[in-house]
Amino acid sequence: MVRPVPGAHLRPLAIGGVRLASPVVQAALSGYSDLPMRVLARRFGASYAICEVLLDTFVAVMGTNRKNLARVAVSDEEHPVGGQLMGANPDDFPPAAQRLVTAGFDVIDINFGCPVKKVLGRCRGGYLLSVPETALEIVARVRDAVPAGVPVTLKMRRGIDDSTESVDKFWAIFEGAFARGAAAITVHGRSVQQRYVGPSDWGFLADVKRAAGRRIVIGSGDLFSAEACVAMLEQTGVDGVSVARGAIGNPWIFRQTLALLAGEPAPPSPTLYEQRDVLREHFQLAEELHGEQLAGRTMRKFAIKYARLHPEYLAVRDAFVAVKVNADWQHVLDRFYAVDAPGRDPSADVDETEECA
Repeated sequence: MVRPVPGAHLRPLAIGGVRLASPVVQAALSGYSDLPMRVLARRFGASYAICEVLLDTFVAVMGTNRKNLARVAVSDEEHPVGGQLMGANPDDFPPAAQRLVTAGFDVIDINFGCPVKKVLGRCRGGYLLSVPETALEIVARVRDAVPAGVPVTLKMRRGIDDSTESVDKFWAIFEGAFARGAAAITVHGRSVQQRYVGPSDWGFLADVKRAAGRRIVIGSGDLFSAEACVAMLEQTGVDGVSVARGAIGNPWIFRQTLALLAGEPAPPSPTLYEQRDVLREHFQLAEELHGEQLAGRTMRKFAIKYARLHPEYLAVRDAFVAVKVNADWQHVLDRFYAVDAPGRDPSADVDETEECA
């Protein structure tokens, strides 16, 4: 069971003029953090969530195709909500940022952190940490393009690699972005070269927050449990924590973290009935957004993450992989979630998901 952390406290977070009830937010997750995932995160206590990363060129010319519009769909219940952009050319960011504001996003976030090889090869994401001039031009162009009341934020890693040059470029972008109007910066404690191998460097996050002073820094990396979220806040002094891979298939992490921050015992891992109810809810939200056929395909990747909380993890995972339509989904629930029992804690599992996060 997750236990309260002595001295933990719950404090609000502000991103520009956007006030958040707590310092616990859900990160942008490529291929995952669509409307259904964000809505569930908010229902379980995330104070804010960010849409999956979107290419600037896609957003600017996406048209009215249902599948495309679903990627920028925003629910009334999830405000405030952030939209994240990724690209290479500063000229492409302003129209895309404006389109996201029109779609209903309250904050525009810029991705300078994605370590995926194909992204780096196209001079996007984490690659921009190697070219401060271009990165800062993007920040300035986005800030100028959106209304003054819409905060602009960015996601960074601690550099391309561990070289002195890389560290210098990190600080040039970090300080320059705030100087150009960024309201907050999320920093992941791994380098781009490191991808998801090895631990996130929380000592670096502490250094960043000390240097930032009262400017808002949100920490990211290795947040797979409520204890880890609270520990990052206490050990680094960051203003907030951005839960990424640890939230896929586990929206309960937000409820557990809020309990610890309030000095209370956190709820245990959800029972099978609690899991079943959320699995049904998630599929329904996905079906409303995408239609049944696409929802069935989309939900498989979520289901294999949800399965980690089930005592029969491997069997449940394999059953969900075969799901195509709602009837298949309900069949898995009827087979594996018909009798209530305690759930398992997935935080000790190794998550090998490699997405822009």
